Formats: sequence, structure tokens, C-alpha cells
Amino acid sequence: MSSSNIPRPQDRPSCWGGAVIRLESHVAGRIEDYALIGDMQTAALVCRDGTVDWLCLPRFDSPAVFAGLLGTEQHGFWRLGPAHRGSEGPPAATRRRYRGDSLVLESEWDTPRGTVRVIDFMPPRDGAPQVIRIVEGVSGRVPMSSALRMRFAYGQVVPWVHKVGDRVVAVAGPDSVWLDTEVDTYGKDLTTYSEFTVAPGDRMAFTISWEPSHKPQPSLPDPEGSLTATEDFWRAWVAQCTYTGPYREAVVRSLITLKALTYGPTGGIVAAPTTSLPEDIGGVRNWDYRFTWLRDAAITLSSLLRTGYREEAQAWREWLLRAVAGDPENLQIMYGIAGERELGENELHWLPGYEGSTPVRIGNGAAHQLQLDVYGEVTEALHLGHMTGLARNDYASLLQLKLIRYLEKHWNEPDEGIWEVRGPRRHFVHSKVMAWVAVDRTVKLIESGEVDGPLDRLKDLRDEIHYDVCEKGYDRERNTFTQSYGSRELDASLLLIPQMGFLPPDDKRVIGTIEAIQRELSTEDGFVLRYPTSSTDTSGDDNLDGLPGDEGAFLACSFWLADDLAMIGRVEEARRLFEKLLALRNDLGLLAEEWDPRRQRQVGNFPQAFSHVPLIDTALRLTAAGAFRG
Repeated sequence: MSSSNIPRPQDRPSCWGGAVIRLESHVAGRIEDYALIGDMQTAALVCRDGTVDWLCLPRFDSPAVFAGLLGTEQHGFWRLGPAHRGSEGPPAATRRRYRGDSLVLESEWDTPRGTVRVIDFMPPRDGAPQVIRIVEGVSGRVPMSSALRMRFAYGQVVPWVHKVGDRVVAVAGPDSVWLDTEVDTYGKDLTTYSEFTVAPGDRMAFTISWEPSHKPQPSLPDPEGSLTATEDFWRAWVAQCTYTGPYREAVVRSLITLKALTYGPTGGIVAAPTTSLPEDIGGVRNWDYRFTWLRDAAITLSSLLRTGYREEAQAWREWLLRAVAGDPENLQIMYGIAGERELGENELHWLPGYEGSTPVRIGNGAAHQLQLDVYGEVTEALHLGHMTGLARNDYASLLQLKLIRYLEKHWNEPDEGIWEVRGPRRHFVHSKVMAWVAVDRTVKLIESGEVDGPLDRLKDLRDEIHYDVCEKGYDRERNTFTQSYGSRELDASLLLIPQMGFLPPDDKRVIGTIEAIQRELSTEDGFVLRYPTSSTDTSGDDNLDGLPGDEGAFLACSFWLADDLAMIGRVEEARRLFEKLLALRNDLGLLAEEWDPRRQRQVGNFPQAFSHVPLIDTALRLTAAGAFRG
């Protein structure tokens, strides 16, 4: 960034007692090294060493201002922590935690000169989006440094940086980011630095605020007042939680994470706040998850409803009705967070990717795939809302009938399935099961008297789909359902068969499928792969999903297995698996999409709604079954 207008010492190194400060040596941490802070419109990831490596402004799906997570320090970061020698990397915090049941992060460093605390948060927004960082002296006198390198458009654009009074502002195109702090700043190497010392009781704040560049500058921040308001917000929100069981800490942290992934103005829920964190480190399985998948959002809604959060469920239903509008025949599997339909996929060639995992993608080309299971998930969510007493919405019932009319004509077509394969379409068993769910829940809606519909015809359709799946998707020789009609491969989505009520848990075909998945799709640790990426079928396809490489154990599927084990009476085994999964969370209780059993680390976009939702569901099921110690 340009620093010609920022006062700075002339050509001198930054140092205390010979320790030259050089913050540009930071490299991205492991995925589980990151903490999430957010304001229900966007989110930032903060590494253990005090570096913000990812932040999109002003929305989840906006271009990143800090993209160091997917590149290098040249692509934008903000590091705030104890000063360190140039030959050393920034030190990791000695400990960190969220303040109670909130999204306010505290990181503490014990240094030879004393202890210092940094408080990071984003206040729930009623104006400009802000990231606020408060440095607090705990003991001794600790030299501190801040290095702020803003790069717009995912690290590609160097902004014009200058001073407006006591404020520093970075401007590029439509964006401006304002830095406010009482600490002196100076520019060097296209970076804005601050160097200061904190003693016990000192509190020094740094705030960045985003504003469209053509508008007047944002109001001056009130860091301490915003901290109080942010803590009050989260305290009041968590108080609505109705779950009081033994896994409350894990459930509440997951609920807070899901709330943080909700785009407040519309009620849309992003799958994750990141793009292109790899499922296979060094590979090409890198996708943009900053959109609202109907499937993910529907299961999120079910978890929120079952834990007392009706307002969020209501907002999601309204988002759904706006997104689908009057065109259910062209239902997309995902939309933008405000209901946008065009999510074109592009590659950012200037970013080297997380640990060399390329390409880095924005947008998602799967948006226009045919995934028939989505009709089932949406209908199940609408059904659950009805059953739990959400205020009646006549258009929601009308939409459900329109979706079923489409499904009547298309349920028996091949599709890309729940995992969005980029290979040939297949008759995926899970897709057919969820088509059955859509019809079954609509039958129940008509039987309740809420709407009029072709009840007898839909009952016949429900029976037809059920028979079709049991005849064509079941391998009698091995006593297991298979991934698709005519296939011998398994798929972890088959674990949802008893959970959706397609067959009862004590059906021998259900038990056989669960045991087959344990044998053929489980890792040594007992976690579950989605499906075998390499085919053993005679179809000639080397990769079932049309992509090279492998992936880790899919955490949602592993929670589904724990659910199924509890449903078939193997409750203690379910509890052990669940608690092993809880142990995979990072120190702040966060989960990515997958677990790499070879590298023993989290992989995929982070944090992932599709991991935290089944965590909540399994906790509820095990609590109901009494499956816990003490």
C-alpha cells in the first residue's frame, strides 16, 4: 500500500533492544489454528499468532481485503501481537478462548517481559462493518507491534493509503477501509505499522471500518462501548437456547457458529465463510462455500428449531420464499446470500492457494446442477417448521405443492446427487430417498388439512418411489443399499435412510447398510468417508466424482453414523464415536468440513455449518437416549 502520506521515522529499523521487528514473515497456519469472529454479515479468521488472514468486506461473498490465508503476506494480513526478532516468526498465543458464550476472542501471550492480552471482535452491525482489536496489559511491560497490509480484490489491488486528520484510510475503486487508533502509525514497505509498549491496566484499541469509497467517512468507533454491546448481544442470544444436556458447551458453541454464518439482513446461511480451503492438501478439491445451499440451510434450520431459535428459522423460510420466488421448476441447489442466482465460477490465478492447493476458486459452478435430494431437504424443513408451530405462511404450503408437481415428473431421472459429483449423472439412492421424503411430508401436510392436494395420487407416488429404491438400490447379496442403482459402491448418505423415516432402524437392510459402511468407508479411527473416490465398478470410471485425488473423513457423515448407532441400540458405541468427534474440534470448539486421517488435521472450508449441525443433532439424540457418563 502507498505510504507516501503517512508520517514515519526516516529510514530506520523498528526495534527494541536489538530485536528488529519484521512481521511480513508470517505464513498461514493450520486450518485448526484459526478463530472465527463475525458480525452476521461477514467474518474474519484470526490465527494463533494474532494475524487476521481472511476478511471479506462488506459481505461474506465480497472480495477479500486480507487474503493471506490463500496466498502469502503479500496478499493482505493484519498482525497484532508481541514484538519479535526478524529471524523468528510471530509467536503463537500462549492461550486463547472465547469470552463466555460469545464470539469475542481473547488471546494471551506470556513473554519474558510480561503478559499481554488481545481482544478481537466484530460488533453486530448497525452501520459500517468493523474489526476491533483491544490490547490490554496484564503484567510487566510488553513491546507490541501491529502490521496492517490491506490488499483489495483478493490480494490483487494495492490501495491508495493516506491520512485524513488523525485517521488512516485505504482506498481502491469502490472500497475504503479506515484505521482508527490512538497509537502512532507509520508506513513502510507498503504496510502500516505501529510500535508501542503496554503496562498493566493499559488498553489500546485498533479499529478498521469499511465504507463505500464515494461516501463520507464512517463515524469514529467506540471500541469499549462496542465490546460491551457485543457481549450483551451474544449473552442474550444464547439465553434462548433450550438445550440443557451434558454436551451443552459443544452445542452452544456450534449454535453460535451457525448464527455467525447467518447473513442478518436476509436470513441466508452460508455453508462456510471461506473459499478454497482444500479437502485434499495440495490438490484441486477447492471450492467456494460462501453461498447458501438449500440443503445446508434446511438442516441448519432444523437444528435451530429444536434448540429454541424460532426467529432464525422464520427468517430462513422468508429467505427461501424470496429466492425460489414463482419459479420452483428452476430450483437451484444454492443461491447467493441475498437470493442471487448467478454464481459463476472463476479461478484467481495470482493466488498460490492454501499450502499450494490450486486452483483458488470464487463462485461455484455446481449452482445449476440437478440434485433431486434438495426437494426433500427443503420440504422436510418446511414440514418441521409447521410441526413446531412457526406462524402459518400460505405461500410456503403452495411452494411445497409446486415443488412436488415438479418432482412427480422428474424423480426418476439421474442427477449429480448430494455430493455434487462432476462426473456422469447417476440414479443416486440418497436422491431417490429424499424424493420419497418430499412426497411423504407433503402427504402429511395434506392430511393435516392445511392445504388441498391430490392425496391419493401422492400416496401412490410415495409407494412407487419406495418400491423403486428397495428393488434397484439394494444389494441383497451383501445386505446393503448402494450409492446408485446398479452400483456396488457404498455412500455415507445412506446413513440417513432411518433418520428420514424411509425404513425403521430395526429393519435388517438398515442394520446391514450401517455395518457395511463401517467396514468399507470407515478410517482406522472409526470416522467415515463420504464414498470411495476410486471406483471398483466395471463402468470404467476411475473416479466416482470426476475429480483427481482423495479427501479426508467427512465429519457430517461421521456424526450420522453415531446417530444411526444410537438408533439401532448401540448407544455406548455411538457415544464413544461422538466424543472422539468432539475431540477433533480445535481449542475453540470449531470444525472444518473434513478430517485428514493421514496428516491428523482438519481440512476443507472452515468453520463448516455442515459439520456443526449434525454435532447438535447427535448431541440431542444421545442426550435423549441417556448416553453419557455420570
